[in-house]
Amino acid sequence: MSISGSMYTGISGLQAQSQATSVVSNNLANSTTTGYKSVSISFEDVFYSTVYAGGSIGQVGNGVTTSSLTTDFSQGAYETTNTVTDVAINGDGFYIVVDPDTGNTYYTRDGGFSFDTNGYLVDSHGNRVQGWETEDSSITGGLVDIRLDNSQSPPQATGEVAMQVNLDATEQDNTASSTNPYASLFEIYDGTSDPALDDSRYAYQTTITVFDENGASHDLTTYYDPVETDDGSIVWEYTVCCDAEEDMRDFAGTDMGDTSGAGMLVTGTLTFSTSGDLQSMTAFTLSDTPTDTTDPLAAENWLLAEFDDSGLPLFEVNFTGAEENQTISLDFGISNADFATGTGWDVSGGIDSLDDFSAATTPDELPAFNTGVLSTRATTSTTSSSATYTLTQDGYAPGELTDISISENGILEGSYTNGQSQELYTFALADFTNTQGLYSEGGNLFSATTESGQALIGTPGSAGFGTLASNSLEQSNVDTATELTNLIIIQAAYQANSKIITTADTLLSTAINLKR
Repeated sequence: MSISGSMYTGISGLQAQSQATSVVSNNLANSTTTGYKSVSISFEDVFYSTVYAGGSIGQVGNGVTTSSLTTDFSQGAYETTNTVTDVAINGDGFYIVVDPDTGNTYYTRDGGFSFDTNGYLVDSHGNRVQGWETEDSSITGGLVDIRLDNSQSPPQATGEVAMQVNLDATEQDNTASSTNPYASLFEIYDGTSDPALDDSRYAYQTTITVFDENGASHDLTTYYDPVETDDGSIVWEYTVCCDAEEDMRDFAGTDMGDTSGAGMLVTGTLTFSTSGDLQSMTAFTLSDTPTDTTDPLAAENWLLAEFDDSGLPLFEVNFTGAEENQTISLDFGISNADFATGTGWDVSGGIDSLDDFSAATTPDELPAFNTGVLSTRATTSTTSSSATYTLTQDGYAPGELTDISISENGILEGSYTNGQSQELYTFALADFTNTQGLYSEGGNLFSATTESGQALIGTPGSAGFGTLASNSLEQSNVDTATELTNLIIIQAAYQANSKIITTADTLLSTAINLKR
């Protein structure tokens, strides 16, 4: 090799170390970049020249060149933030984002997202984060832009009311009846009066708010009064009523709200043991095919109630004028495990309507569930003062979105002003067979290439994909100490290569000066 050839070898070393310096400097520059993955450089020797030495053949190299640049996709540390849309991937995978202008798809580990003015979840460049719409904990359809567009929680009509009360067993009968002592409140009820039941005619009352199908709220009031019995049994009668002016049920072609039965929804009895435990109940509701079409409160029009699939008696309301009445189940803490046999009622006492009662009816003759099952939150009647322990119902008004959360499985859930929460989207993650084949676009973005292969798409936490951590960002995985050490080594190598050039220059000058 000539002296000038040695100079070119030195130059290749300078060029290689210059590239190494660029790699290290880029790593150090991005040591605080969210989701950045460090890069390492590798070198290889270049072709060799043949040298004949003493009858044998040797080889001399001609310098160095860069063999590869390798990206380290190992996990970076977490940085905690106060922003719920900051999400870090714990494990493998990349977020999928789409440029709304070009439609190009990119992949990133930078989870610093936010919602733009149009409600799209975007990265710092406005690329839209991809996911699946989610309903009832199941993803639907294909990938879409994650977007919150004035999301509302739809209303739900009340389908069940549950009451747990204690009724004071020492209370006296406030409303007696010579014909039907078990429905005396029903007999004096007058929906055209205000109030329909005077305060002096019952011992206790509770009111619960329910919702119609449009989300409007209405009050249901339950009135309780003890029944005086000859055998000392503890029996209470009850009626469940709504505001008479809000009653829009139809009675034989007449608005119920215009009749004396306005607001009367269900009436019945609660029978307790001597220790105050609920043993059985009755419930009578207005028949769909009334016998007496002139008087909604005619006793023969009120029959034993039907049951829902949980064995709870049903009654109907109508607050909106809809063609179909709203059905609500009534839960005092006792259900019917055998509601499917016959009518679900044991009517061995010969009573299946209010018209079957008489002054001589005994508590033993009252209808009962085929198989009554008492819950731990059943209504009681002890000597303690009457009190309401729990009142629950399952309806709610429409709600406005107030907050969001993101689970480790990538489910974006909205919280609403009506106290409801709803799963809206599930984040999509992508992974590749050869991540080293990804093309770095800058801006913390990668794009797929033929070397990386097609993106494998899945949900966070599923096989092969990491989970998400909200309120967190993945930090750069650059190790500053390692990079600075590499910089020292590069500096020394660069200086050594520069010495090759100066030495070769000295030798060349000596050769030139041989001729004067």
